[in-house]
Amino acid sequence: METTWKAKKGAAGRKAGGPRKKSVTRSVKAGLQFPVGRIGHYLKHGRYAKRVGTGAPVYLAAVLEYLAAEVLELAGNVARDNKKTRINPRHVQLIVRSDEDLGKLLDGVTLTVEVVA
Repeated sequence: METTWKAKKGAAGRKAGGPRKKSVTRSVKAGLQFPVGRIGHYLKHGRYAKRVGTGAPVYLAAVLEYLAAEVLELAGNVARDNKKTRINPRHVQLIVRSDEDLGKLLDGVTLTVEVVA
């Protein structure tokens, strides 16, 4: 006597809805901190192009993460030189104006600095 076995609906290829594997995000696969999925969503829905490849959000996330790390590291060094424990907008402005590449990238950007009297 043979028993016919049917998988439950929605089992996604698992036999009888067995233990589900933990999902691994594309950010984890790429070794990044920035959200690859969210950046991909913004690329698709931002109407930048009709089609967006699978590698585009990974590459963009890596570039943005690198730029953020670079700015934070340099601003942290400036804050430490000024004997401060926190980075404020003035520190960011100082490194943007002193660094040639960052200055070229952020040429038309206005960084607001509050003056406390």
